[in-house]
Amino acid sequence: MPALAIVIVSWNTRALLHRAIVTVHASLAGAGIAYQIIVVDNASHDGTPAMLRAAHPEVELIEAGANLGFAGGNNLALRKLLPAESAPTPDVQYVLLLNPDTETVGDAIPQLVRYLAANPDVVAVGPQLRYLDGSVQSSRRRFPTRGVYFWESTPLAQRWPNNPWARRYRCTDMPDDREQAADWLVGAALLVRCTAIERAGLLDAGFAMYSEELEWQRRLGRFGKIVYVPSAVIIHHEGKSSEQAPAQRYLNFQHSRVRDAAMVYGPRFASLLRWFLRTAYAAELATEAAKWLVGHKRPLRAQRVGVYWRVLRGL
Repeated sequence: MPALAIVIVSWNTRALLHRAIVTVHASLAGAGIAYQIIVVDNASHDGTPAMLRAAHPEVELIEAGANLGFAGGNNLALRKLLPAESAPTPDVQYVLLLNPDTETVGDAIPQLVRYLAANPDVVAVGPQLRYLDGSVQSSRRRFPTRGVYFWESTPLAQRWPNNPWARRYRCTDMPDDREQAADWLVGAALLVRCTAIERAGLLDAGFAMYSEELEWQRRLGRFGKIVYVPSAVIIHHEGKSSEQAPAQRYLNFQHSRVRDAAMVYGPRFASLLRWFLRTAYAAELATEAAKWLVGHKRPLRAQRVGVYWRVLRGL
């Protein structure tokens, strides 16, 4: 049985997925680690299943039949990998959740596997993520405080991007080239010990997209450390599935943030956050509409008005 399972959830990312699989094989070649790759296809309409059957018959394909999101798609594979209640331990020791818009550099995956094998007090590890140009992509996080929900990835953050709440949340006070424990890591590439998954449970599919890896790592972190290993490098193109539907991307992100806020700080705080988001996006909508009226970059303004209107209706 393979020691490692690599699970990739894909939605309309055929070319990137092909590249991701090729680089996974290259990373593990000669490493002496038995592995399998499982792709969960969330009802892609770009020919992804046909590509996999033709180019990667070694990959196990699970066709979800609908877009189950990141959590729901990963859970389909995890249920197949984890043992029944009567079994003492899982056959697979480690699961790597990997985005389809990634390219593994060198021996990054064997490095992560060996780190978990050598550190039994660690339940999950993640690599340094980089953009295609080689620059470091922020992937280490502290758990969000109340201020983070208002000042990180909201219209307020656009006005003050380097605010102290967002900076602390993103661990900007810690060097990105140093191995370190983190509260949680961005889920584009996350290697998790299967025995920890058995104890913590699967991802919460109530999160359509975003915040699911945050909530999951809150639970995983009860059973051990989560560690950032920068010597392992993976390129992340970031957002290639979600950018296909920008309004839904905003909605999914903010709905997940509100849901997470309710779980941590209670329904009253979540209601306040939802009211704030509605007010903030209404202000953005008014600003873009005013710019459209005076003739400033009208196609762009019209696009943004449409996106913010859909977000407002969804919130």
